[in-house]
This record gives sequence, structure tokens and C-alpha cells, in this order.
Amino acid sequence: MPSQQGASRADGRGPSRPGTPSLLRELNDRAALELLLDGRSLTRSQLSELTGVSKVTVAQMLARLEERGLVAAVGEQNVGRGPNAALYSVVPSSAYVAALYMEHGLVNTAVADVTGRVIAQAHEDTNGDGEPVELVRSAVDRACRRAGVAISMLSAFVIGTPGVVDPVTGDPQLAINLPAWHAGVLAGLRGALHKNVLIENDVNLAAMAEHAVGAAAGADDFVLMWIGTGIGLATMLGGRLHRGVTGAAGEIGWLPVPGAPVTANVRQGRLEGGLQWLAGADAVRALAAESGFAAPTPAESVSAAVAAAGRAADAADAAGRFLDELARRVALGAVAVCTVIDPGLVVLGGEIGLAGGTALAGRVAAEVARICPLRPRVVPTAVASEPVLRGALLTAVQQARADLLASVAG
Repeated sequence: MPSQQGASRADGRGPSRPGTPSLLRELNDRAALELLLDGRSLTRSQLSELTGVSKVTVAQMLARLEERGLVAAVGEQNVGRGPNAALYSVVPSSAYVAALYMEHGLVNTAVADVTGRVIAQAHEDTNGDGEPVELVRSAVDRACRRAGVAISMLSAFVIGTPGVVDPVTGDPQLAINLPAWHAGVLAGLRGALHKNVLIENDVNLAAMAEHAVGAAAGADDFVLMWIGTGIGLATMLGGRLHRGVTGAAGEIGWLPVPGAPVTANVRQGRLEGGLQWLAGADAVRALAAESGFAAPTPAESVSAAVAAAGRAADAADAAGRFLDELARRVALGAVAVCTVIDPGLVVLGGEIGLAGGTALAGRVAAEVARICPLRPRVVPTAVASEPVLRGALLTAVQQARADLLASVAG
């Protein structure tokens, strides 16, 4: 016979409490909170319908959640006859998060509440060689001061960086632009901030933003080709990011392609050939100069070419040739990926992918169709502003919400 404390679980993870009042209360409270964490304001009747429990039980659930400071009445809804119904929402201040994007010369930080609303941002130019723990701590401190939120009130930190993230240790590897980011950084950050910290590859985070609110919304299988200072790739399969055994899935810059030398210094982390040599920022800059579209940045060169391609003049012909050649190079990487995993959708992101827009994406699609039996859709990114930081925020908010739900479930 099971004791009053509950029978032991078959998986050996401690006692279960099937059907006990306390367990049912926890499950009901969690269900109500999860619905409200989606950002909706709901009445008791609506919560009763969505959770399948009585209005009396919903009232008890809301009372418990209100007592814990997680839920509050925020207004009323006219329901026709009788008094208006109170609307309930999650309390935004029940959890705060911080998201950071670290790149050489840049630290971009945002603080948001549990609803995902950004309260404050801070941008800082750095030399890229600063001590990681101090860089992060000072950046978070500045953003928190602007937000009026103590660092101790933050429940999740997500940091986006270039390079590979070790799936076992969580530390960055091969972060060529951030030489000070190495093994042991994650432990140092967690010790300094006294909270859970997650370091994630920047392109993976951009793909999460693309999947949530961008061009890949609703697509469970797609790849994001990042064309910026470097060439990167994020792969989403079945709605989940594919990181690979060592975390290096998507390091497409190393991919050997026709027309580019093969990198010979892989063990030293020196990327001197492959797709990066053919379609990275330096290659685009050189191609733009040859085509008469030199500009301060490769992205500006591509933007100028896109604008010129729409005009009937010699400049349009030159712009067309420039974009055609760039598309040919990008397509080599896209074809290599598509013939292996057949994602159905290729999103072109990064500064250059964004600048190229539909003009570049259409050319890449045509070139892929010319040399590959597959016909994936190729579209430009729809997350025009700070995709890495946005993905980091989405990830941090998801973690904070999961923590709140776990606390309700005891």
C-alpha cells in the first residue's frame, strides 16, 4: 500500500503524488500561469474554459498566484449582462532577464521583463580584448541601472557570441574575434553573477528569432545562412536547433567550394579558404570594388548595387553582374547544405543578406535551381534589427518562464 506521502516512481526519481490535492493544485496553478505567460489577459470564465476546471477552482488558483505576486487583475471585460469580468495577467516584474550580444568591438545589452518587454538597452564599443567576466558584469550593470532593476532581480542571462559553443562545458571555442573567450569563461560568469548563464552561438540565436518572429515563422525545417563579417549557418530541424556532437554544426565558412583554396591551418583556427574566402566580408568588399560599388562596408556596397539594379543604365548592368556573382558564390554553400538535409527553406541573414533583400535572394534561388535538383525557397531575413540580441532575449524569457512554472509546481 502506498503511504500518505505517495508511491515511489517507477523511474526511481522520488515519490509521485497521484491525485493528491496538493499535486492537483500545483498542476492547476501551473496551467493557469502558463496561459497567462503567453501575454494574454484572461477572465476567470476564459481560464475555466481553457483549463477545464470550474470557475470556483479558477478563483482559488488566481488567489494563490496573486498571493505569490505572479498574477494580478489588470482591467475588466464587458460580458454583456451583469457586472464586468475582471481580466488577469501575469505580473511583468515577477521575473527579469538580461540578453547580450558580444562581438569584437561591441557589447549590446538588453534587460526585459517576463513578458518579453524590453525595459532598457545599453551599447558599448570595446576593443574586443577585455576580460569577459568584467565586460559582461559592467555591461549588465549599466543596462540594469537604466532599467531601474537590481542585478540580483535577474533570473536568466543569455549571451550570444561568434564561434563554437562546447555542448558539454558551455564554453565558447574557436571564437576568433574574441580571443579572451575560452574554457572556464562560463563558470566565471556564473560565479560573478550568482545566476544561471547561457552562452550560445550568435547565428543560432538569430535563427531562433527568425523562427519566432521572422521569415521562418511556422517553418519547422529551415536553414539560416548568415552572410556578414563571416559566413555562418544555423539549422532548424523539426523545430529544434541542430548543434552537432561537438557544437560545430553550421561552421559553413570552412566548407571547401569550387574557386576557393582549401584552408590548411584548421588546427590553428585560421580560416584562410573555403566559402569564407569566396563569400565572406573581405571577398564581397573586393568584388564590390571590382564592380564599381566600393563603399565603407560590404553591406553598403550590396545596398548600393540593389538600388542601382533597379535603374535602366550602365550602372544597372554592372550591379546585376555584381549581384549575380555574389549569388553564385552564396549558392554554392546553399546547395551543399540543401542536398544533405533538404530543409525546404533558406533564409539569408547577416548584414549582407539583409542588404541584398529579395534581389539577392531571388538570384540565389535561381542559381540553386540551376545546379541542384532541389528547389528550396530562398528568402531574405525578416528580422531587420538586432537578430542575435532578439534571439537571446527570446531564449532568456523562455528560461525565466520555465523557472516560474517550476516554482509553482513545487
